[in-house]
Amino acid sequence: MNLAAKMQLSLMLLPFLTMAQTYELKPLVTDAKTSMRGLSVVNKEVIWVSGSKGYVGKSVNGGKTWEWIQPKGFETLDFRDIHAFDAKKAIIVNAGSPAYILSTVDGGKTWRENYKNTDSAIFLDGMDFWDKENGMIFGDPIHQKMQLLKTDDGGLTWQNITDNLTKELKVGEAGFAASGTTIKTSSNGKVWIATGGSVSNIYFSPNYGKTWKIYPCPIVQGESSTGVFSLDFYDANNGIVVGGNYLKDKDNGNNVLYTKNGGKSWRKAEKPVFGYRSGVTYVTNDICVATGTSGTDV
Repeated sequence: MNLAAKMQLSLMLLPFLTMAQTYELKPLVTDAKTSMRGLSVVNKEVIWVSGSKGYVGKSVNGGKTWEWIQPKGFETLDFRDIHAFDAKKAIIVNAGSPAYILSTVDGGKTWRENYKNTDSAIFLDGMDFWDKENGMIFGDPIHQKMQLLKTDDGGLTWQNITDNLTKELKVGEAGFAASGTTIKTSSNGKVWIATGGSVSNIYFSPNYGKTWKIYPCPIVQGESSTGVFSLDFYDANNGIVVGGNYLKDKDNGNNVLYTKNGGKSWRKAEKPVFGYRSGVTYVTNDICVATGTSGTDV
């Protein structure tokens, strides 16, 4: 388990905030044989993770103990994102080609292949759900078109809605699957997707991906290793993005921004994070946690 995943699990899953504003980091896993990227917290007890070598992890007691699963036939895949609904049902997506979307409804005992794409250029980056039935996955562009998949039956089938986004991405612009969190869904069909590389943009749809608007994001960009690596929204207006340059993970110039108008414009935070960050989440309206390979910030 890599440091970023340890920090992210520790901070997101434990009651670490106190009235005195002290913070405790407690590793939940130290002996896993996988590098974890995906994390889905259902509640205080049920936690799912996913990662390299085809591994999926599940805890039903708040992280005290873990069950490790390798879906049969998919042991070599890197599952960069996972979305769990309860202790029984979860959906996983891998990075790279061929691209697979798998689901389980029996706690990981068996897995169903719901989607497969053998295009050599396919690379799925992230997934999120509005509710138990409706969800979206996005991927790197093919022929400059961001790949967009949508489900309305809880992930059993996926429709390609790529053509709904008519604007082509710039050459060198793509998403990052660092933690599966460069996509965020919200109430009433809202969804935000962040890109990086040669240019960084925020793609916003107010209607389940039917139509899209594009907002420039002035985070560090211009190289294939730079851009937004994670975003979160507290509500329809207040959001945050983090990222930077993963090849220079201690650089902290212009790699955390916030918005108060739904992503239309972005401002630098008064206090920067202390390096490249690949995961961010709101704890409250005023408190966010960001984590990456060089540390964690609150």
